[in-house]
Amino acid sequence: MVSYVVRRLLQFIPVLFLASIAVWAIIYAVPGSPATALVGTDATPEALAAAEERLGLDKPVPLQYLQWVSGAVVGDFGDSAINGAPVLGQLAERIPASLQLALFSLTIGLLLALPLGIVSALKPRSVLTKVINVYQAAALAIPTFWVGILLIIGLAVKRNVFPSVSNFVPLWVDPVGAFRNTFLPALCLGIYISGIIARFVSASLKDSLAQDYVRTARAKGVPEGAVISKHALRNALLPTVTVVGLQIGEFLGGTVVTEVVFSYPGLGRLIYTAVTGRDYPIIQAAVLFIVIAFLLINLIVDVLYALLDPRVRLE
Repeated sequence: MVSYVVRRLLQFIPVLFLASIAVWAIIYAVPGSPATALVGTDATPEALAAAEERLGLDKPVPLQYLQWVSGAVVGDFGDSAINGAPVLGQLAERIPASLQLALFSLTIGLLLALPLGIVSALKPRSVLTKVINVYQAAALAIPTFWVGILLIIGLAVKRNVFPSVSNFVPLWVDPVGAFRNTFLPALCLGIYISGIIARFVSASLKDSLAQDYVRTARAKGVPEGAVISKHALRNALLPTVTVVGLQIGEFLGGTVVTEVVFSYPGLGRLIYTAVTGRDYPIIQAAVLFIVIAFLLINLIVDVLYALLDPRVRLE
């Protein structure tokens, strides 16, 4: 397995190279000049030239890329075009917040999805399963920003149970404060992903229950609970692992709307602010981080496949 992990890490090099070109080219893919967006359309030529020099746009295009990627390799993404603060420092402040939100959201999503998926697979014709199907459809159909607004109105404004503005309180510093500030956005995202995960769990468990090894276990007199938990459910979780891994990657940078609704200071809100302000250094660094996160998560998912299924061999 170690050799497999090393080979996969080496395969990341060409992927990251191509991704870095695409990420760096963002500044040329949108209309208008980044320097013009920074100083305004009414700026003097001298101010425009100074902005281009500050952003490095006065150099030849190949040299611009080489300077940017050489800095990115050592973690130097330059300074923000808006506030002048180092980009890496701003990412370092926001990434832990997004990781904590992803952890809370995933926990809530799994706590909701696993029981729902198991019940709908074991009792497909029951009234409870019909209710679960309605819940899954609603969880996927209703936009997360609307769910977030309803949660703020119901649990923050009217009931005053949770704060309407979610701040980042590290879990290792104040667990209670972290729960109160992270619960609402995490519940909003957890409801959404529970609809996705529950469908995968239900479909996979139905397929596992129809396999020969399950019938053999029942014929040997294995208790039904053990048949489901030790035989069917373990194999049914394999596709779920992939979905969970992809959702973690999405939570690291794709929760822009949710973080904006709850004013949560995560990576998604930083990206939103950077896009609206055309802060290209931050956009480039954040997108590159998300690419690296997805690559690492896919590697972790492959390793988990081998741990959950002995038939899978990583060579």
